[in-house]
Amino acid sequence: MTASPLPSFAGSVVHIDGFMMTFAKRPVIDGLSFDVMRGETFGFLGSNGSGKTTTIRALLGIYQATAGTLHIDGRPFSPDNGVRLGYLPEERGLYKKESVLDEMVYFGRLKGLTHDTARRWSLDFLERVEMAEYAATRVDRLSSGQQQKVQLGVTILNNPELLILDEPTKGFDPVNRRLLMDILDDEKRRGTTVMMVTHQMDEVERLCDRIVLLKDGRAEAYGTVTEVQDRYGGTTIRVRYAGVIPDSPRYTVILRERNYAELAPAGDTAPADILKVLVDAGVAVNEFTTNRRSLDEIFLMVYGDESAKAVR
Repeated sequence: MTASPLPSFAGSVVHIDGFMMTFAKRPVIDGLSFDVMRGETFGFLGSNGSGKTTTIRALLGIYQATAGTLHIDGRPFSPDNGVRLGYLPEERGLYKKESVLDEMVYFGRLKGLTHDTARRWSLDFLERVEMAEYAATRVDRLSSGQQQKVQLGVTILNNPELLILDEPTKGFDPVNRRLLMDILDDEKRRGTTVMMVTHQMDEVERLCDRIVLLKDGRAEAYGTVTEVQDRYGGTTIRVRYAGVIPDSPRYTVILRERNYAELAPAGDTAPADILKVLVDAGVAVNEFTTNRRSLDEIFLMVYGDESAKAVR
């Protein structure tokens, strides 16, 4: 009788426990553990060189882990282990001298679709991403953003149960970033589990149910977006004003620009107390809003200048 796979955390599609990876005796990942739950969109975040791509490659069996458990659907990944997987790598993997449509149909056939099904799906996708006129164009004659659209189409054309996206908006302008977000929204409504690596924190706040922040090969923070925001100070007060924001023990000035400032309350100071300080100091307050600290701000707090490191 064939042994059953080791059980993963209940409800998880991706289960990583005690993962360690060493290159040339240098630890890159050190005891990393997290789960990606079925049907959620999960953000895998960190500065350049923190080990995100290394983790994904180990999860997919491209690298052999030094230690630990990396499972998809309860077992080490292999192409025939049951889950339909779509993987969008940071580096494109397209044949540059083929036409767009021939390329997509070819990958569709590799993923088990008939020629007609793959062709029909590809034409519908190209229409959706406003590339129908490029169906017969060679891939190497497309712009960077257009090639990324083709790569995305190849990734999702078999209706994957699990999508792993490494910097999916690379090369996209704001309009095409919005288009990608809409496509991911559709995938999520279909029940797809999405694990995405990105430096676009606004995308993470809008799309992701939970996140892990990776630093020096360890999980710096792990939980829902709100839980991580609360861990790092929670509240930010944003003020549009005329005058001069005074220094005060009741808050720290995080950002001060002309007529705009962001303040972090000290301790248990209530927003109303901060507003009183400003008004008493003669500041003309035109707008006063309380928000959780953005993931952009948290990213800068956690990683600082590390984002300038080379990507592993």
